[in-house]
Amino acid sequence: MQIHNEEGAEHSTVLMLHVYDGVLRFYSGQAVEGNIYDRWFRLNVVHDVDRSTVSVYIDGQKRFATSVTPSRSYYFKFGVYMQHHDWSPCMESRWTNVTVYTKP
Repeated sequence: MQIHNEEGAEHSTVLMLHVYDGVLRFYSGQAVEGNIYDRWFRLNVVHDVDRSTVSVYIDGQKRFATSVTPSRSYYFKFGVYMQHHDWSPCMESRWTNVTVYTKP
């Protein structure tokens, strides 16, 4: 799952969640959730644009939070993307009930 900045920004994303060796990670660094393969889980990401923060929740439990670089606009993507290391010939993700909430 990714949150992208506006086109032309110095960094193209403010959040990327990757899986390496069965561990969901913030980019390729800090572990967010272990043993992520072969199970369903609920992923919630809260992007507080006013405070320039993102928080990641797995099955209702806060697992990660960080400050992010502000941008004038954002968009998100989710799916499977091949990495340059720790790649697999079998890559799959399934998403259901995707909902986007915004503050009024």
